[in-house]
Amino acid sequence: MYKKIERNAPCWCGSGKKYKSCHEAFDDKIIKYEMQGIRVPDRSLLKTAKDIEGIKKSAVINMACLDAVAEQIHAGMSTQEIDDIIYETTTKMGGIPADLGYEGFPKSVCTSINDEVCHGIPSEDIILQDGDIINVDCSTILDGYFSDSSRMFCIGNVSPEKKRLVDVTKECLEEGLKKVIPWTRIGDMGYAVHQHALKNGYTVVKEIGGHGCGNEFHEDPFVSYVTKPNTGMLMVPGMVFTIEPMVNMGTDEIFVDEENDWTVYTADGKPSAQWEVEVLVTETGYELLSW
Repeated sequence: MYKKIERNAPCWCGSGKKYKSCHEAFDDKIIKYEMQGIRVPDRSLLKTAKDIEGIKKSAVINMACLDAVAEQIHAGMSTQEIDDIIYETTTKMGGIPADLGYEGFPKSVCTSINDEVCHGIPSEDIILQDGDIINVDCSTILDGYFSDSSRMFCIGNVSPEKKRLVDVTKECLEEGLKKVIPWTRIGDMGYAVHQHALKNGYTVVKEIGGHGCGNEFHEDPFVSYVTKPNTGMLMVPGMVFTIEPMVNMGTDEIFVDEENDWTVYTADGKPSAQWEVEVLVTETGYELLSW
């Protein structure tokens, strides 16, 4: 049960105000939803003003990394060169690559090409070819705060079919953003993503989704994109999570590389695309923190 605190105690948000004149009414609203059987975020998932400031500073580095990749990426370069760009940009700006060493992941960024859905491992032996599509998924730690976003890149002369997949996947994310509305359910957002993909003849990966982010790399909730309207956790101002649909040209079935136990592939070998943003739920809608 969502717990209130003594009315004259300092508010949990760190504002320095008394609880009764700060977040008491806010908490009452959450409790009303909880009493209706709706899953609500734990207070630990609601970011304070200090948290948001820290996440935004982390995101400056994260986006600078992706900007640097955008400037330099080309056919003939190895994915290890992308990893080097990420590591050098991150550390030069005072950050730490969140991917590096996370649960044993060996590199500073994920580079997923064509039929690789996610978690591709950079290598000197993997060379970008004309016509490839690649997702570069970057995550940064700065002063204990996490940012996370990814972008798709089209290498050289990409086929119209691949280019359409990349474009529609970005549209799916944009459709989801329209449904990030405070005091509604996160399933509404996922449903919008899924319906746009289906309308365009694509599928969405079920097993892997977005996540809360900010004070930790991966927080609750798990963010699915194959949901029904009016389901899932209540979106409350202060929540931060990623929207990162993985959209496949063919089947939604996937498998994990048995050798490295990381890279995820489409089961039918057809291309997959993903865009990722980190979003803050606000009183009036949302704010993009990292993209």
